[in-house]
Amino acid sequence: MKRLTLSKKLFTVFLSSIAFTILFSFFFIHLLYSQLYISSIEESIVYQGKRTASHYHYGELSDEIIEKIQWYNIVSEYEIIVVDQLDDLSSYFPYKINYENLVDNADQKRLENGAYLLKKGYVEELGREIIGAIFPIKGETGLIGFIYIYVPLAAIQDVFRESIPLMVTVGTLFFFILFLVMNKIINSMFNPLRDLQRLSSEVSKGNYSSRIETVREDEVGQLTNAFNSMSLSLEEQEIRKKEFTSNIVHELRTPLTYIGGYTHALKAKIYSSPAEAEGYLTTIEKETVRLNKLVNDLVELNHLQENLYVLHNEPIAIAQLILDTVDLFKILIAEKGLQLHLNIEENSIITGDSQRIQQVFYNVIDNAIKYSSDGGNLTITLKKSGENIEFQVDNQGIHIPKEDINRIGERFFRTDKARNRTTGGTGLGLSIVKEIIRLHGGTFSIQSDPSTGTSVKIHLKERSKNEAN
Repeated sequence: MKRLTLSKKLFTVFLSSIAFTILFSFFFIHLLYSQLYISSIEESIVYQGKRTASHYHYGELSDEIIEKIQWYNIVSEYEIIVVDQLDDLSSYFPYKINYENLVDNADQKRLENGAYLLKKGYVEELGREIIGAIFPIKGETGLIGFIYIYVPLAAIQDVFRESIPLMVTVGTLFFFILFLVMNKIINSMFNPLRDLQRLSSEVSKGNYSSRIETVREDEVGQLTNAFNSMSLSLEEQEIRKKEFTSNIVHELRTPLTYIGGYTHALKAKIYSSPAEAEGYLTTIEKETVRLNKLVNDLVELNHLQENLYVLHNEPIAIAQLILDTVDLFKILIAEKGLQLHLNIEENSIITGDSQRIQQVFYNVIDNAIKYSSDGGNLTITLKKSGENIEFQVDNQGIHIPKEDINRIGERFFRTDKARNRTTGGTGLGLSIVKEIIRLHGGTFSIQSDPSTGTSVKIHLKERSKNEAN
């Protein structure tokens, strides 16, 4: 069986609601007819019958009394029959109710005991339902007669004749309003869904720039906003993918060009001296190392981002680790004539992977030295900050534009757009740094100002006393 679409389901609900409303209206009208109209007729007949019978407790049914009853019969809406004997009643009312005799033996015994009978049913000869009651009339010596009061019941359409136009008008207006409301609801739901279908088709073709404008805040609006966010994310990922492809091609092309060119020169013996040939080999070796580092950095970054790397956590004396790392750069610092300032608080312990943490310090300090102005200041600070340890490196040199701050740490992103090979690495160092800090539950931030320089801050959680125990 074919599944119904959402629009067909809503249409089915709409039709079902109409059918339910009609059914409810039918039962409601029937309730009014049976419970109100018929009940009021019954009460009226019983009241009139008891009242009439109460006038004749003594004496006999004289002609005068019968004439009064006949006159009342003319002015009243009820049909009243008065007889001396119960058998005579069939002469005045020769009909059967629901195809049964008006009075049976059980009914006769009840009447003889002074109780009245209520009779209701269909009379074929009259072609409609009637309701009536038989009342016994007692005299001094016993029963002296019987009064039978009955009235043909009006059909439902007769009872509600005056209200039917109003009901039809109200019903038509109700269904028209219901149709407009349902149509508006369906359109408000399905128009955005059709837009989403169109947008998803565009996205499947690789067009991520389309968006759906919406001001709705309901579930459909939330779905639309979520789809817009997804489309925007895909667009940004596509841009990043293109940038990544362009960057990696750029990073690979230069070393491969050097390797290919110098290899060809060596094979063709296009060199003037053994020293020149040795220089070619040295360049080939450096570019090979550079390619290996690029590949290793990419593999390492993927492992870190996919949480495939397992940290070897241990207590780390972070002050000593920083001093050991700074020692590796003494020659480079001296070559650039930098003024090194160390503000290190000792006795700070963290829990982490010492090799990875040192890799963080190495990359941050290395970048700070590379991008410092010759003869500038390089300040390295380590201090406690609440429950954290704050590591900060400040340098004076190349200013980082504000629009580049948030992109630092992306793969292959470098602030030197010319990709100067004397200062630039693979563009993956800070990406790796940010992932290592993330795995340690820390934070990484950069601030840069043309007047004060660039500041890198790293917060790592200090080892607690519970961990020490």
